Amino acid sequence: MNAILIRKATLDDLQVLLEYEQGVITAERPFDATLGKDPISYYDIKELISSDKAEVVVAVHKLQLVSCGYAMIKKAKPYLDHTEYSYLGFMYTHPDFRGKGINSKIIKVLEAWSLERGLAEIRLTVYPENLAAVKAYEKYGFKKHLLEMRLPR
Repeated sequence: MNAILIRKATLDDLQVLLEYEQGVITAERPFDATLGKDPISYYDIKELISSDKAEVVVAVHKLQLVSCGYAMIKKAKPYLDHTEYSYLGFMYTHPDFRGKGINSKIIKVLEAWSLERGLAEIRLTVYPENLAAVKAYEKYGFKKHLLEMRLPR
């Protein structure tokens, strides 16, 4: 495979990123009975790209956008040992490019962005049943931390 370039997303990437957002939703829908009926949206991608509190990056292969993710500065709960942390989200890789380590490259860039801002605490959320994603994050070094539970009615 030719080189993968990781770069900051621009508004010119918006159409593909909106499609990838729907890819995330489609992938997660089997794990979450509480998601509303389509069409739904998770992110304000335009705002994330423009924000100085977030960094959206994309992976490009031969001019094709093949993967994406973001880091966002969030306020921590007042009882924690840190005041802010970096939250990673919108982790998506086109199906034709999965299993090639691209997600790890995205995370590495977002980790560097976070550390440059003094954010040593980096978190993300993943459905526990999404075993492929859990395995990929654990391979990178993430540790399971908390399981949110709900009482369906």
